[in-house]
Amino acid sequence: MGRRLVPLTLDNLPDLPKRCRACVFWELDPVSGEAAIKAGTPELEKEAWISAVLLEWGSCGRVVYVDDVPVGFVLYAPPAYVPRSTAFPTSPVSPDAVQLMTAWIMPGYQGQGLGRVMVQTVAKDLLRRGFKAIEAFGDARWSEPACVLPADHLLAVGFKTVRPHPRHPRLRLELRTTLSWKEDVELALDRLLGAVQKEPALRPL
Repeated sequence: MGRRLVPLTLDNLPDLPKRCRACVFWELDPVSGEAAIKAGTPELEKEAWISAVLLEWGSCGRVVYVDDVPVGFVLYAPPAYVPRSTAFPTSPVSPDAVQLMTAWIMPGYQGQGLGRVMVQTVAKDLLRRGFKAIEAFGDARWSEPACVLPADHLLAVGFKTVRPHPRHPRLRLELRTTLSWKEDVELALDRLLGAVQKEPALRPL
């Protein structure tokens, strides 16, 4: 089984599930999000958001392929790019952390360790960019796929609760704890050899 985790760009955005391509829950504040849905423009807003984050900050997601079939994705960004994060009772996200916004794996591919691989890939990316942690708002009463990830799933892949709440606890993952010794050595070698380069961002023509 060939597994690849590819940086999210405007080129592979169509590989996200349709409902996720048209979802701006995290990308816009509640009022703007509702206005975009009423105007029928959420897909355009999502594309504009990804384009802006790529240009200003760099890679903000990964698409998971198994044997070249897209089976999942993960989205993350500094909280300054995530207007909805301020609407949670356990906000704000810590200044040294990037927010894990949402993630999804196709039902037939769940339970195969892809969730953990996604988190490790994001952790490796963010460590190289100088961040210390990933934080996420969990849903303690999660019952079906939604924009907010189940708190139980986040705990299962290594997150710890930093602000408890009966519905939306804020959880944190120290990036160092997600990487194996081998990966740490590879990272040190990369830095030593100057091989770490900035994530490619789309440039205007």
